[in-house]
Amino acid sequence: MTQQTAQVRAYLQGLQQRITTAFAQVDGKAFMADAWRKGSDEPLQGEGVSMILEGGKVFERAGCGFSHVTGPRLPPSATQHRPDLAGASFEAMGVSLVFHPRNPYAPTVHMNVRMLAAMPKDAEPVYWFGGGMDLTPYYGFEEDAVHFHTVCRDALAPFGADRYPRFKAWCDEYFFNKHRGEPRGIGGIFFDDYAEGGPADSFALVRAVGDAFVPAYLPILQRRRDLPYGEREREFQLYRRGRYVEFNLVWDRGTHFGLQSGGRTESILMSMPPLASWSYRREDEPGSPEAQLLTRFLVRKDWI
Repeated sequence: MTQQTAQVRAYLQGLQQRITTAFAQVDGKAFMADAWRKGSDEPLQGEGVSMILEGGKVFERAGCGFSHVTGPRLPPSATQHRPDLAGASFEAMGVSLVFHPRNPYAPTVHMNVRMLAAMPKDAEPVYWFGGGMDLTPYYGFEEDAVHFHTVCRDALAPFGADRYPRFKAWCDEYFFNKHRGEPRGIGGIFFDDYAEGGPADSFALVRAVGDAFVPAYLPILQRRRDLPYGEREREFQLYRRGRYVEFNLVWDRGTHFGLQSGGRTESILMSMPPLASWSYRREDEPGSPEAQLLTRFLVRKDWI
């Protein structure tokens, strides 16, 4: 393990503990820790800890996983932008989370920070960093969108004025259900294959994003967690969760990387909601809160 790898690993493990501790206090129920290790006879080696909270007062399901794996060959999803590294061995680690609140007025949230190192033969390791966070509401609140994007912008500000607009646009483009022609949520920030300024500077940016997650999401959750709701709101939440599932299975590169590289399926699919539904050609009444989600919130716009 290189010094760079050891520093990233220590940060990620601490981040997972800080986040799960903070949100366990909100829910009142502890996360279950499921430590795992890949067998010596498997192509992918490594270990991790999946932290999961299910059936809580606030969270119907909340998963936050740490993983650190090595493999003999980069999978296709990781070399599509760097074909010169095809065939190189690799080391990957990250923290990824998805929280699905019980209340339909509280949005689902996703955050990921990660490092990927390619080890080509007869050459120095090549480090990439990536990550971001995005918000998926079922009922839109403008103040929530403004708050979330403001925290994201401020986290990136020390690294250059161009980072937030670049990463916001990248997020809008990436978290998009192309087969539906609609965004997954109201966006946030996203960056991938990032190596600007070298490993130290890239790692500093990743730390800033990881550290911004709790202040970005916790105030929103606290505002919405206890709002009264009924069967109509619950049914719409489950319907929109179906769109979340579609994105993760059809388009998400992280899901594809994990499955293609022989990762732990239970941990990779920890992001799925416990319940979701689909309706054939559903149409909501114009002007209703459900219709406004598509017309006012699931659109590309500058929130701040």
